[in-house]
Amino acid sequence: MERALFDQTLPSFDGELLLREDDGFEDARVDRIFNRRLAIRSPAAVLKARSEQDVVLGVRLARERGWQVAVRSGGHSWAQWSVRDEALVIDLGELREMSYDPETQVVSASPAVQGGSELAPYLDSHGRFFPGGHCPTVGIGGFLLQGGQGWNCRGWGWAAEYVEAIDVVTAAGELVRADSVTNADLYWAVRGAGPGFFGVVTRFHLRTMPAPPYVAQTVQAFHLDDFDEVMTWLHTAHHTVTDTVEIVALTKTDPMLSPDPVLLVTGVALVADEAEADRALAPFRDNPALARALIVLDAEPTTLDAQRKRQIEDNPEGHRWAVDNAWITGPAEDVVPAMSRAYTTLPNDKAFTIWFSMAPLRDLPDMAFSVQSEIYLASYVLWEDEADDERCQDWLSGAMADLEPVTVGHYLGDSDLARREHRFLADEHWSRLQEIRADRDPDGLFVGYLTS
Repeated sequence: MERALFDQTLPSFDGELLLREDDGFEDARVDRIFNRRLAIRSPAAVLKARSEQDVVLGVRLARERGWQVAVRSGGHSWAQWSVRDEALVIDLGELREMSYDPETQVVSASPAVQGGSELAPYLDSHGRFFPGGHCPTVGIGGFLLQGGQGWNCRGWGWAAEYVEAIDVVTAAGELVRADSVTNADLYWAVRGAGPGFFGVVTRFHLRTMPAPPYVAQTVQAFHLDDFDEVMTWLHTAHHTVTDTVEIVALTKTDPMLSPDPVLLVTGVALVADEAEADRALAPFRDNPALARALIVLDAEPTTLDAQRKRQIEDNPEGHRWAVDNAWITGPAEDVVPAMSRAYTTLPNDKAFTIWFSMAPLRDLPDMAFSVQSEIYLASYVLWEDEADDERCQDWLSGAMADLEPVTVGHYLGDSDLARREHRFLADEHWSRLQEIRADRDPDGLFVGYLTS
């Protein structure tokens, strides 16, 4: 259909609809995509929505034209799930609403709002806090749909647990509210279905918490020769640390410490005061390799803003990325050797691997998100030259293969199902999700998971 004739049949959008032949389509196809190892997939059209009504009209248009629907919130999906062949991409980037109700202490925000760069300072002005993603530029939409592994997840729970309600455009092209009572099936599914969710969330209503009064950190750095001893100790000790502490062990290259990659053991206490932080971080002083540490920061005061700044440095713009992860479990004698390649053979000086404690493991509420274990491991490989694509991706594949014997599943937020499929929902939750999808989106209007 020629564009002029096509335009005569279009609804009146507040935003802009771009077809493949339009100027600006290619920029819109990959607008705000963080991973610059760009997909070659070609959508049928991109709708840059400027209102909820645009989303409603876009869903209805897609159904009329025989297109599927893909959704883009913040653009941080490593697999670029919003870039889908022959689909209408509904880009929510221009919806930037935030509002706070002091009576209910609930914040309402659009999916493209960045959790650390925008929502956090907004809530801070109200003395409130939401456990959003660590990287400040991640939009809350995809983050929450995938479960939301946010600040101190081991103690405060998954960010999706803080979703009180959503406003969502269904496959029928209707804008509805979903919570634990009304449209409860959508509410259950949205908390964990990720890109398999069959609707367009236009607004999240999120429970908030008081801002942490005091933040302190312990950081211990080691040569990789100490990897086995340090990680064996951490594997046996992390469950004893109070759940007000976020525990992360990572390997990265820090030229201030060494020209070679180093192992960093970190604890961030989010507590009431200095005395509580000192008690909470005390178990790290029992590290048997402490005398060989390159540096030791012991319960030093810090801020979440400082922590977010470090995350920005570790996650720079303009790079090609390959990322994968594993929920791992088992005794130290099995787990530590399985992690060795991911930790001690980084493919370049920008790559890093994290080990994230979830112990003691919390019970999950009844929601789609349902696979976790006491340890989360993820490797992040970033580079700039396309010539390094195969080498970097092969290294990542090898590191994940080593972990397979101790892997129980993976987390959608750091996954690319087109490269490697693994369990990310419990079997009964997967079955329930498919039943809800069959009821809510029987024609498969929404694109679902991008798999191999």
